[in-house]
Amino acid sequence: MAGMFITFEGGEGSGKSTQVARLAERLRRTGHTVVQTREPGGTEGAEAIRTLLVNGHTARWTAKAEALLNYAAREMHLENVIRPALARGDIVVCDRFMDSTRAYQGYAGGCDAGFIDGLENAVVGGTRPTRTLIFDLDPALGLQRASSRGGAMAEDRYERKGLAFHERLRAGFLDIAAREPQRCRVIDASQNIESVEAAVWSAVEDLF
Repeated sequence: MAGMFITFEGGEGSGKSTQVARLAERLRRTGHTVVQTREPGGTEGAEAIRTLLVNGHTARWTAKAEALLNYAAREMHLENVIRPALARGDIVVCDRFMDSTRAYQGYAGGCDAGFIDGLENAVVGGTRPTRTLIFDLDPALGLQRASSRGGAMAEDRYERKGLAFHERLRAGFLDIAAREPQRCRVIDASQNIESVEAAVWSAVEDLF
C-alpha cells in the first residue's frame, strides 16, 4: 500500500463529515493528491446500497443483513476507489469505514463479532487504515445536532433508533479505540469547529 489511508468514525451529529472535508482541503493546499470519499458509498452501486441502509423503517433490516449490505458496498468501494488510489500513492480520506460496521451492527446492533470478523478479513484484508480518528460526543447532543440538519434527504434511519442504541454505539467506538491505540485517536467532538479541526491535525500531523 503505497499511499495513506485516513478514516473518520463516530456517532450521529459528531461533525466528522465537516472535518473530513477540511482535512482533505488542507492536505491539497500543501501539495498532496487526496481522494475524499465516504461509506457506505463512493461508487454508484455502493451509493445505491447506502440509500437502502439510511432510509426507511428502523426495523427494515436485521443487524446481520445491515452488515452484509455494508460489506457489499465496501467491496466495490475498495476495488474501484480505495485500492487504486492507494496504489497510485494518493491519500484517501474516508468518512466511515470498517469500524462503523463493527460499532453500529456489532456493539449497538448485536450482530455477532465473529461474523463481522469474517467479513472484515475477507473484504478488507490488509487494506486497513493508516490512522483512524474517532469523534466522541455525548449521544444526546449528537442526536440533537443531527436532527437540526433535516431536509428531504435526512438519511435519518439510524438517528431514529433511540438513545440507548446510540449509547451502545459510543461505547463501541471507544472500545475499538482502546483496543487499537496505535491506529486510533479519539477526538473530543464537543468543541467548536476550529478546535476540532486543530485536534484532527494534531492527531495526523506525525504522518506527514
